[in-house]
Amino acid sequence: MNIGQGLIDKVRATVGLTGDPAGIRVVCAMSGGVDSTVTAALLKTAGFDTVGITLQLYDHGEAVRRKGACCAGQDIHDARRAAAAIGMPHYVLDFESRFREAVIDEFVKSYLAGETPIPCVTCNRTVKFADLLQRSRELDAAAMATGHYVESRARPGEPHRRDMFTPADLARDQSYFLFGTTQAQLDYLRFPLGTLTKPETRAIAASLNLAVADKPDSQDICFVPDGRYADLILKLRPDAAEPGDIVHMDGRQLGRHDGIVHFTIGQRRGLGIAGAEPLYVVKIDAPARRVIVGPRDAQRQTDIRVFGLNWLGDADVDGTPQPVFVKIRSARPPVPGEIWRDEQGPMVRIAAGEFGVSPGQACVLYDSDGVGARVLGGGTIARSRD
Repeated sequence: MNIGQGLIDKVRATVGLTGDPAGIRVVCAMSGGVDSTVTAALLKTAGFDTVGITLQLYDHGEAVRRKGACCAGQDIHDARRAAAAIGMPHYVLDFESRFREAVIDEFVKSYLAGETPIPCVTCNRTVKFADLLQRSRELDAAAMATGHYVESRARPGEPHRRDMFTPADLARDQSYFLFGTTQAQLDYLRFPLGTLTKPETRAIAASLNLAVADKPDSQDICFVPDGRYADLILKLRPDAAEPGDIVHMDGRQLGRHDGIVHFTIGQRRGLGIAGAEPLYVVKIDAPARRVIVGPRDAQRQTDIRVFGLNWLGDADVDGTPQPVFVKIRSARPPVPGEIWRDEQGPMVRIAAGEFGVSPGQACVLYDSDGVGARVLGGGTIARSRD
């Protein structure tokens, strides 16, 4: 394999485990895409005892016939073929039942409650970084590696503790989806692509003649055919199609809808109503099956209640506000804010406010913005009390 010594040294430094690499087992989670495949190839080339594991997460009967899926059908085949080309053991684990229970069912339940869930976060917290990590330990692996674009480094003065940072390629930053990674999990995980850009990753794949070098990236929600999440929900829960009213926040009824699952906070297009001004979804009242709309300014929110806070920072969150940078959507940059804890739990305040704050989405906290920002943790955005 044609990988320079400098890159090999960088991979070994990223793994950060002392001793002869040949005696250090690292499990690599392989989805069948270019990122995880290159991760496995780098580990193997750096001399580690590398073992690939692919999870079959859902029925691949349909997925095998379409591009952009992961953890099913063609991708399992691609992972198996890549492992053979790299020269490493590879196992496929059937986690379909676990994935259905922990991810798909929770995804549907959240939408029916008027939320906008992130199944990738749920999958990372339950299946990948809990169940798969446990399997890695059972294989006597010293670490588990993934192809996520984040960086982890040993904590100064605490070599067995690691911190998470945004990667060199901010366009590929996946830290937003990993906020739920616990300290114990983070200490065990490794992310060899954190110092690389996506073009560099593809160039490495091409130089190694890996078949996935030009393979398209998978879509965000792997188990939703064609990205039509409402179709999946209606298939599993036909009662989700119950109609209701579309109401202006001033009380006027503007129209009807065919189910709240077709809407999310901040949505402007596809509302099926006409108005003198642009209207956005500002609230979803699930019990009453009402979609409330209003002008853009009505979306601005300063204070955000979060639950399920996973805190990775040094100082505990208490009643004293701590300065942080806040990110409420994966595609948006973090903005200045602060976090504290009151009698009801963690509260985040965004200095200038944010638009489209949606229950069910993640609120991720950093110590700064840009490349190399440390991930301090995050939580799930809770419903407003009104």
